[in-house]
Amino acid sequence: MRTQIRSLVTVCAMWAATATHAANSGPEVSVSGGKIGGSLASSGRAVFKGIPFAQPPTGELRWREPMPMKTWAGVRGATAFGAPCMQGGGNSSEDCLYLNIWTPEWPAKSRKAVMVWFHGGGNFAGAASEPIFDGESLARQGVLLVTAQYRLGVFGFLAHPELTKESPHHVSGNYGLLDQIAALRWVRDNIAKFGGDPGNVTIFGESAGSLDVNVLMTSPLSRGLFRGVIGESGPVVAPPTLAEGEKKGEELARKLTTASQPGLKGLRVLSSAELQEATGQGLAFLGATLGVVVDGWVFPESPMAVFASGKEHRVGLLLGSNARELQRPFFPMSGTLAQAIAEQYGPLADQALALYGLNGGMEPQPDPLLGTVMAQWATDSQFRCGTIAELVWHTGTGNPGYQFQFARAAPGREASGAAHGTEVPYVFGNLGRAANSPKYDATDQRVSAAMQKYWANFAKTGDPNGGGLPQWPKFDPAGRAYLEFTDAGPVVREGLRRQVCDLYTENLKRQMAK
Repeated sequence: MRTQIRSLVTVCAMWAATATHAANSGPEVSVSGGKIGGSLASSGRAVFKGIPFAQPPTGELRWREPMPMKTWAGVRGATAFGAPCMQGGGNSSEDCLYLNIWTPEWPAKSRKAVMVWFHGGGNFAGAASEPIFDGESLARQGVLLVTAQYRLGVFGFLAHPELTKESPHHVSGNYGLLDQIAALRWVRDNIAKFGGDPGNVTIFGESAGSLDVNVLMTSPLSRGLFRGVIGESGPVVAPPTLAEGEKKGEELARKLTTASQPGLKGLRVLSSAELQEATGQGLAFLGATLGVVVDGWVFPESPMAVFASGKEHRVGLLLGSNARELQRPFFPMSGTLAQAIAEQYGPLADQALALYGLNGGMEPQPDPLLGTVMAQWATDSQFRCGTIAELVWHTGTGNPGYQFQFARAAPGREASGAAHGTEVPYVFGNLGRAANSPKYDATDQRVSAAMQKYWANFAKTGDPNGGGLPQWPKFDPAGRAYLEFTDAGPVVREGLRRQVCDLYTENLKRQMAK
């Protein structure tokens, strides 16, 4: 017995010495490729930044699927973020496939749920290193947080016949999404060493990041890599075909290359700055589905059609949008608002115009929460109704789903309402961290605290409820319950924009049947 006690004391002393050494020198972890050294926060949590999860996609690896990391010697520092992926402005680079980890405790005492964040920015901008995405506050909720980068713009979403020909899978494009899948595979293979549970991973994102995590629910390459999905302002889409993407790539090559170095050869010798300048910092190159194409490998079928037929991954889904995402659509519209709505709805135009109050010649007064008719239509068409259609499809086959609407307008910005992206600092608990932040108050702190708990609960159990929060009912196609984040706190409501969104879904079905 005494021998056992002495042995136990010895083990505890060794553990304490190891923990002390880690505290003095920083935590070290062996991962795919070699050892990394992170840093300890004063709160007793570990942070690892700039961890490579694939080889730099430069030179001959430009426009190829991400390749596994090569090994390195010694301990690689993981205390600074990697460069943002190539985009207009800033210190961006093609060498950008890095991820970051915040742990809820160090050393890890038990395995924790994992949340993997993919940032927004239209799939042409943004970075995991933005201060608003700092993971310390969310990690305090008892989850392990990962933020990952992926190729953007022309570097992440160029399709071209020559790229398709050289690919072993006979596809091109979707490289940014392949980067996300590679990051998730890295998480599966390595996250247990940081105290994470590889069998309990939730992916989440906002705007383009939300669109991306939703379409990943339909890719056979991502099956089994996550158990839950949280999407903020970016439902599933119906992308163009690979042939359509290749045509756009050929047009770009003709514009940028010479007769002596045509096509893909000419594109590959261009600098990243030349390619970025030629394709711009907007959505003109990527299009309405933000560069995603139905390539036959990453996406054998249109993601929207997969949802409509109930063949998406059977995972938990928490999905929502903001009350007034846009004042007007992202993309230019020709003619008047009534003409744009009529063009969108075709034979259903009269019903749509009546629902928006535009059939009487006078535009209705703005709604206090949803804004002008233009803002309502823009938000309905690009975010809100697509969210509801996706949840109807997903929960209609027995999958769990939850809907939210973020309705809190930041102090001093009430005229804009709850606009696109305004919920993000609440989710991360980073109010005031972004440049030119509003002057948040105690109400905002309460809303943020509730959202962090709901999101973390969902990641841990697949159910956002618990911890004394107001009950968030499941979404079902009949009642369509949702939780609205208001100035007064979370409020349960039903049937968000039911008539408008039912007509929107009917129109979607009409278009998919063509």
